[in-house]
Amino acid sequence: MPDGSIFKRCGCRHPDTGKPYGNDCPKLRRANRAWSSDHGHWTYQLELPPTAGGQRRQLRRSGLPTRQAAADELDHARALLALAPREDRRRRTEIGDLLQTAVRAKRPLPDVDRIRQRLRGGGALTDMPTVGDYLTGWLTHLSVDDNTVRGYESIVRVHLIPHLGDVPLDKLRTTHIRGMFAAIERRNDDIRTAKASPDPAVRSSVTGVRPTGPTTRQRIRACLRKAINDALADELIVGTNPATLVKVPGDRPLPIIWEDERVQHWKATGKVPGPVMVWTDAQVVEFLDYAAQHAPDLYPMWHYMAYRGPRRGEACGLRDSEVRLQRRETTINNQIATHGYTPVQKPPKSRAGNRDVVLDADTAKVLAAYRARRAEWRLAAGAAWPDTGLFFVRPDGRPWHPNAVTQRFRKLIRKAGLPPIRLHDLRHSAATLALDAGVDIKVVSVQLGHSTTTLTRDTYQSVSKELHHEAADAVANKIKNKRRKTA
Repeated sequence: MPDGSIFKRCGCRHPDTGKPYGNDCPKLRRANRAWSSDHGHWTYQLELPPTAGGQRRQLRRSGLPTRQAAADELDHARALLALAPREDRRRRTEIGDLLQTAVRAKRPLPDVDRIRQRLRGGGALTDMPTVGDYLTGWLTHLSVDDNTVRGYESIVRVHLIPHLGDVPLDKLRTTHIRGMFAAIERRNDDIRTAKASPDPAVRSSVTGVRPTGPTTRQRIRACLRKAINDALADELIVGTNPATLVKVPGDRPLPIIWEDERVQHWKATGKVPGPVMVWTDAQVVEFLDYAAQHAPDLYPMWHYMAYRGPRRGEACGLRDSEVRLQRRETTINNQIATHGYTPVQKPPKSRAGNRDVVLDADTAKVLAAYRARRAEWRLAAGAAWPDTGLFFVRPDGRPWHPNAVTQRFRKLIRKAGLPPIRLHDLRHSAATLALDAGVDIKVVSVQLGHSTTTLTRDTYQSVSKELHHEAADAVANKIKNKRRKTA
């Protein structure tokens, strides 16, 4: 209908075909053909002027709470179209574009008086949102993991809106994005300079403030790239995504082994050589022996992490039913993640994260002893024991909070006098020791839950010193033998 129509739609699907009913669902109408009051949502539809290319199009907005709300917005759209004479096809097309853009972006329709003023002044009618307005609305319609949404919200608030928020979405260019990263790097320099200042007041001004590292810069770019890709998919803008054309240095820090010289330097100065440190096999053994005596409730989990390399959340979320000690294997198909501080059980993030992890004989023995001890805890607790279905639990049967496991790990390292590493670095130690033992890189990659061997190779191969020493000796011996033959 050229003047528009109002009707109801729902999300029901035909039981035989699986296709959406749309506005043909039998539940939408009563026996007297009147619209149902408790099923579906109100929708309006209006024929718009053709596009600049002459294609027909319709304006449709669904999800309105009442018929009156649909009628009011339909009248609003009609009033906007009535602002331009029928013979002024260019202006009517522009108003149609304006209406279509607002509905696709899930934003209110433009104000009638404002558009009337623009028409009188002969200015452009396009009501393109700024990057800040678009990102604010974009965050509310994301269908991703809660932790991912929280990360995007932080990036949008801290970085994207302050640097790019005032730029019209369709005017965003690579120069704007490069300018943002240049400003971030200047801020990083200011933070480092302030932290090194001899003036206590200057140092205190950046207390708790950290530079924006390479990984965060990569995440900023990834967030912006996804947001603009969604705008392109919704046809809010056309062209290419400028975020894909900006290269951001973001090399992941490589693990560094706590060799004797580095340990001595750390003891003398307190300085840690890098952000990712890895224990030697002797240091791993020293820690596990200390943990077995001073933290017997967490020792089995740390042993499992040090030997087989699961992530913290995967160890905390390991299901009891997925620990098969007779076959010496575990299956990782669950994790405990933290949303803020709230622990949440969910599947691993990627397909590669769902995996079987084969156990060595020592780890199987440690886990068997732990299962027997856990049975004693359960017997002592009686009816108060919670049935979590998890393998690693606290002595009272409750799940381990991942943050509590990390805090206990840090305290125990300090008490043991060992060089500091993060709990996640036990995973790095497991990977490094496996490579040093000659385990094939593909096997190590699957063990860690990496999607490809590239990440495994790039991250860990450089710290496998034993392999490099063997290679160097092999080359030297070959040259030495050659020289003997020619002598």
